[in-house]
Amino acid sequence: MQDQSVVARDNLAAIVIMSSAMIFVPVMDIIAKYLSSDLPPLEITLGRFLFQFLICVVLAIVTWDKRVLHSKRPGINFLRGVLLACASLAFFSSLKFMPLATAMAIFFIEPMILTLLAALILKEKFGIRRVLAILAGLVGVMMILSPSFENVGPAVFLPMVAATFFACYLLINRRYAGSDSLLTIQITTGFAGTIVLGLALIGGSFSGDADYAFLMPTPMQILLLAIIGAISFAGHAMVVIAFQKAEASLLAPLNYIEIVSAAILGLLVFGDFPDMQMWIGIAIIIASGLYIAHRERVRSKRVMPPVIT
Repeated sequence: MQDQSVVARDNLAAIVIMSSAMIFVPVMDIIAKYLSSDLPPLEITLGRFLFQFLICVVLAIVTWDKRVLHSKRPGINFLRGVLLACASLAFFSSLKFMPLATAMAIFFIEPMILTLLAALILKEKFGIRRVLAILAGLVGVMMILSPSFENVGPAVFLPMVAATFFACYLLINRRYAGSDSLLTIQITTGFAGTIVLGLALIGGSFSGDADYAFLMPTPMQILLLAIIGAISFAGHAMVVIAFQKAEASLLAPLNYIEIVSAAILGLLVFGDFPDMQMWIGIAIIIASGLYIAHRERVRSKRVMPPVIT
């Protein structure tokens, strides 16, 4: 049996790492929103995956770990990259039209979408209480969507599209957990996103649509794109490390720090801040997500086999 002091120390370290990641990651979205006034969201998203991929390549060379190039499930990892690229593109596109905190709050419908997809695809069962939590979360989303739709139109649904793609990405992670190392998954994901988004940008450039055509970034914009890629890599790594040290049930509630961080950063950089109706909607979404996380913890304990010590 593991020493309780070691468990407590690991739990504390995991909480600090996870909380830091949730405070840190929205900086990436702030930079993306800032760049969206001059560069197409498609190009910004491509920059994220390209620089994430390059960082992984450099790390693989420095550590001389050839195993990162030998994925056990290259097709699954490529699919991960495509799903994450689509989620990132939809979310970065939404930032061109709405405050970061609003987009982030709508995006956090993702746990509810994941619950539904897990039931449909993985045949996981859930009861009436989780159904009610999902419905409550939808009420919270509607409270945010109604005033936002009047201001930005159909673009308000982009965070929901992002949440759906990200839920599919997490579903793949759940189904094929532990098949490859963190660096292997990151390098394959970065490569897949770069290829898919690069081809889309080439096609957009030939289409003549300025919203999808390549624009030559300035040196400062290239630096900011590189920072987005670095934050993406580091944030993902921090979350994985945190979940290796502590149970998901302990860390899941900390995800919602990201909404608060996004609201504060949005206020400081762009002067955006949610009104009272949006905060109520955000509170309902957070409460629904926390309850779903609680039910997930209960379910996992029921299906977990006994540990022989």
